[in-house]
Parts: sequence; C-alpha cells; structure tokens
Amino acid sequence: MIECVPNFSEGEDEELIGQIVSSVKTAKVLDVHRDPDHNRSVVTLVGKPEKVKQAAFDLTERALQLLDIREHQGVHPFIGVMDVIPFIPLKGASMQEAIEASHQLGQELWDKLHLPVYFYGQAAKIKERADLPYVRKGGYAALKREINSPHRRPDIGEGLHITGGAAAVGARNFLIAFNINLKSNDPSIAQSIAQNIRESHGGLKGVRALGLELKSQGLTQVSINITDHQETSLRQVFNEVKIWAKEYRVEILYSEIVGLVPQDAVFPDIQDVLKLKGFSEKKIIENNL
Repeated sequence: MIECVPNFSEGEDEELIGQIVSSVKTAKVLDVHRDPDHNRSVVTLVGKPEKVKQAAFDLTERALQLLDIREHQGVHPFIGVMDVIPFIPLKGASMQEAIEASHQLGQELWDKLHLPVYFYGQAAKIKERADLPYVRKGGYAALKREINSPHRRPDIGEGLHITGGAAAVGARNFLIAFNINLKSNDPSIAQSIAQNIRESHGGLKGVRALGLELKSQGLTQVSINITDHQETSLRQVFNEVKIWAKEYRVEILYSEIVGLVPQDAVFPDIQDVLKLKGFSEKKIIENNL
C-alpha cells in the first residue's frame, strides 16, 4: 500500500470540494482537511500503487474542470490548482514504488491534461528540486513570469496550463503538517517565530515553517512541516514555539494536525500537551489500514 496526499487550491466552498473529492473511485479516502484562509484542501488517499495513482489523476482532472488558478487567493503558497501530489510508501511498499508512481502520474498529467509537472522530493530529477520550497519559490506569480527560463522549465511539459498552472509531484517519507495558532493579529510575530524555528535559519532539524495571517479568525498562525518526526518530534516543535510565543508575549490558542500522522509520532496526553484541536484515534494512519 502507498499513501498519496494531494493538495488542491480550494478551501472555502464545501460543495465544490465535495465534487472534487467525489471523483476518487479507485482508492480509499481517509481524510479531507479544508482551510478557508489557506484556501486549500488536503486529501489523504491509500491503496495499491496503481489504484492510488489513478485516484490522484482523477482528482486532478476534476479539479482542473472546476477551478481556475487565475482567480485563486489564499495565504498558503501555490503554483497550481492541484498544487502538490506526494506519494508515500506504506505497508509492503518501497520508496522506489512511490517514485515510480510519481513519475508515471507526472507523464500522464502532461499527456492527457497538458498540465506541466515538477518532480520533487525523492522523485526529483534535478537536485535542487528535491526541496519543495525551491520548486514553489515566488509562487504562481513568479512561475508565470519565469517558466520559460532554463532554471524554471518543468520536468515534463512546457508553459503553464491556462487555468491549472503547474503541479509538483513527488515521493517522500511521512511529513507532518502542524499548525499552531496564536492569539494575535500581527503577522510579523508569527513570521518571526517561523523564521526562528525553521532549519534553514538555524532552527530545528527537518522543520519548515511560515507565518500566516488567518483573517477569518482574527488570528495568526505558525504553519509547520516536520519532515522527520523521529529527529524532531511534535512536542519539541510545540515547546520551541511556546518559548518564542512567551518571548513575544502572545498566547498559543490551539494547534491542529493537517491530515494523518504515524503512530510513533503520537504520545500520551498529546491533546493536552499540544493544545490539539480535533484530534482522535482516526488521525493515526495505522488505525485506518
């Protein structure tokens, strides 16, 4: 079995999100997380590699039919309607199978839908593109200007899809998407905390972070990706944000996990320790297999 976690650029319209997710027929949908401020939805799929690859294709095709990236607005970085499609090996699957699924899907997205593709993570064909932030640098606006430059040309295809933009398709190990919401409407505080904790600025190993404004809630958010939870745990990340929040005299209201997490990332009293909202045993991927 493998997992796939497509992220598409719509998080406000529940009916529209439902129409897109309902296109999945060949894999099991374990979770759908939507965020109106990010204007983004994250879908968790599992199944046999070929079936999951088909589900990711069907999801992308439907998203292209219903969404227009030229009209999209949201605080989360994006380069396309179906922004990122990572494959993750699970039971009995190897990373090589996840890489092969991503390469096959990328070719199909261009051949059948004319959607240009960048390969990232362990599926990257260009070394620098292993890092997703490098692929998405500057977002859709920058990519639109630079896509014909040698360093920004897609791995498969050419130009941008008129309404779909481009997609990043990859293979990776588990990544935990973890958001910590602050009782503050000053985005500079969340941005500063994010900079302090991210690995690229000398912070925690395997941590990427952004500071975002959640206008609908009057809050700000430290939006975090933990790329190796065995190296840096959820508890460590939360405690580090807590230290900086105290420094800036802001309160942590609550945190949330986007999608599912592996069992070995969970610990006793996780909800209380992390001020975790909406967590249950169903959020643990092994409980769904």
